[in-house]
Amino acid sequence: MTFLLILALIGGMSLSVQAAINGRLGAQVGVLASAWLTFTVGAVISLLLILFFEPAHSQTLLTVPKWQLTGALFGVVYMVVMVAAVPRLGVTIATVATILGQMIMSLLIDSQGWLHNAAIELNPWRLAAMVATALALVCIYLANKESDQ
Repeated sequence: MTFLLILALIGGMSLSVQAAINGRLGAQVGVLASAWLTFTVGAVISLLLILFFEPAHSQTLLTVPKWQLTGALFGVVYMVVMVAAVPRLGVTIATVATILGQMIMSLLIDSQGWLHNAAIELNPWRLAAMVATALALVCIYLANKESDQ
């Protein structure tokens, strides 16, 4: 479990690096062109990984419930929003706002057991974490606003 937590942290760090790079690229070549490059490179690398490393599964993309395929659409929303937001808001605000949005939806999904996930009780610790993240967003926003003056 610790290993997976470390991998998740590294994944989060890579998203911030990606946001910074793609934000600059998007400002120079356009938001959609930057997003297209990311998805094209990602598709090629994913295909190679599937061909050479993916073990066989009992289901395929053609046999799973179709609603599960819609998850790919949310990656497009994230990518386009981040490429557009980072040059204007900065990496930190865009990332923390994204994390807060993820937390809000994650807590709803967990507490309600939506999308065929196991229900996990909403408790004071989880709410405190969300409030702390919201306060972090406000503090970072105010610090940026103060430094702009």
